[in-house]
Amino acid sequence: MSEIFDRIKELARLIQRHCPTDGVRESDIPRLSFIRSSSPTEPVLAVHQPAVCIVAQGAKKVISGEQLFKYDAAHYLVVSVDLPIAGQVMQASPEQPYLCVRLDLDLTILSELILDEGSVDNSAPHQSVGVSLVTPRLLEAVIRLVALLNDNPKDIAVLAPLAEKEILYWLANGDQGGILREITNGDSRIRQISKAIQHIKTTFDQPFDMDELLKLTCMSASSFFHHFRTATHMTPLQYQKQLRLLEARRRLFLGEQDICNIGYGVGYDSPSQFSREYARLFGLPPSKDLARIKNAGSSEYWLP
Repeated sequence: MSEIFDRIKELARLIQRHCPTDGVRESDIPRLSFIRSSSPTEPVLAVHQPAVCIVAQGAKKVISGEQLFKYDAAHYLVVSVDLPIAGQVMQASPEQPYLCVRLDLDLTILSELILDEGSVDNSAPHQSVGVSLVTPRLLEAVIRLVALLNDNPKDIAVLAPLAEKEILYWLANGDQGGILREITNGDSRIRQISKAIQHIKTTFDQPFDMDELLKLTCMSASSFFHHFRTATHMTPLQYQKQLRLLEARRRLFLGEQDICNIGYGVGYDSPSQFSREYARLFGLPPSKDLARIKNAGSSEYWLP
């Protein structure tokens, strides 16, 4: 056990080298980024794209609907669909900052990898979030991928895809493999729900159209609601509402429009309803939240 923690310390050292200041930093390796925080944070609500996040130092929690997931050093989080979650760094200090490596999931690579194995587990659960203890083989593959940033760009171009494929292989064959295998199966319920999620994302500012979602997923209304809630821990209408309010907050932060026009722009017909639902989600009405955002700075928009 001490050996794996020595390797976790090595991963933490590599992350600090490539992410020396707080924030989210993309790397020269496609889909690979780092997250650092030198202090605990307030809950941050954002849409988490499909990814694996491995914590090398510190601890955090994420809330998806009514589900709470806690994890710390040597654990990883898998998210398989675009999902609004609240993330909060719980353990961090200037001496020992929260350090995390994130690899966005390339579903094309993952699908080819699982199909090459010749089988897909259709009995896997339909949830889209999971936390597990990192294994030595997975950790070594992640360290090799991150260490490539110290090498020649030619080495990255050749070796990074190999390391990424190995990471996905160990993930697919690990404790959270069922989550990943489901999203590669075109006939699985989670894949159908993912289609519905993408449709809601592209039409969130338009009136909610349940008939279109049922047609898209080829499900009955009762089946669709059941599987959507199992995957996302919320109803389709709640999902749309969170997307609207997250986009409204982004526009508020950018300062491109006044508050009323922001509400109309994300699909609300009533400024009072927009302000009421905004305050319910973020704790303050738009005008007061804007003042808080300006005081907090861009760290309010980190996705831990």
